[in-house]
Amino acid sequence: MRAFLRKELLAVMVLAFFLTGCGERTPPPSQEPFPLMEGTVRTQRPYQISGIWYYPIPTAAGYVEEGLASWYGPGFHGKPPSTGERYDMHAMTAAHKTLPMGTHVKVTNLENGRSTLLRINDRGPFVEGRIIDLSRAAARELDTKRQGLARVRVEAVQLATEERQGTSTHWRAENVPSLRYGNFTIQIGSFKDRSNAHRLQEAMRSGNQVVHIQQALSEEGTFFRVQVGKYRDLMLAEQERQRLRSSGFRDAFVVAMEDR
Repeated sequence: MRAFLRKELLAVMVLAFFLTGCGERTPPPSQEPFPLMEGTVRTQRPYQISGIWYYPIPTAAGYVEEGLASWYGPGFHGKPPSTGERYDMHAMTAAHKTLPMGTHVKVTNLENGRSTLLRINDRGPFVEGRIIDLSRAAARELDTKRQGLARVRVEAVQLATEERQGTSTHWRAENVPSLRYGNFTIQIGSFKDRSNAHRLQEAMRSGNQVVHIQQALSEEGTFFRVQVGKYRDLMLAEQERQRLRSSGFRDAFVVAMEDR
């Protein structure tokens, strides 16, 4: 009982320290295992556009959505999208705000019944009410290019490739992308003063926590971010985040890190 009370007292002391010393606040993220696709780790991170935060979802499995589709082309042709490849407006690709990069989707124009398969390789569209941004080729295929906007249904799909061995034919299915497995930690505080970050780090270590400090540059200067634990499973990290938030760290959020 005494040990329990000491831990509770420590949590209250650390919380008070955190609330008075934190110099940067980031909103917490909202909330089938498949192997993590190479090159997608950076797209797991929450990102901000025009003051709005977006949180990529862990898996595309079962995803279905209806809304407006737009298209983009000449102004972005040849420039790198979120995947880092060169954007080709003549390829069958699309941009989505939260689906994992590499997800294949079936997009159906609900106004004329035409449909096509596309690969997500970029983020967007960042206009209220729109759910997907089509390449010019995709817009032409769905007959949405002239009017610019169309109501569509977007469904994540699993593709299969036909393979022949002698006289036999079989199908090799491609995985529905998942971001559940990767390299995660939980951020509980961010300070401009390195000494404040170290004090919080030491306070958390006394509770047998694995705590590290990540130095980061931003437009506002250098910040020292205090992060707790290392997890390979996003769901486990999310469970720990909820525990930390219930202990008083209400701004705790999961951070995806590059594999090391």
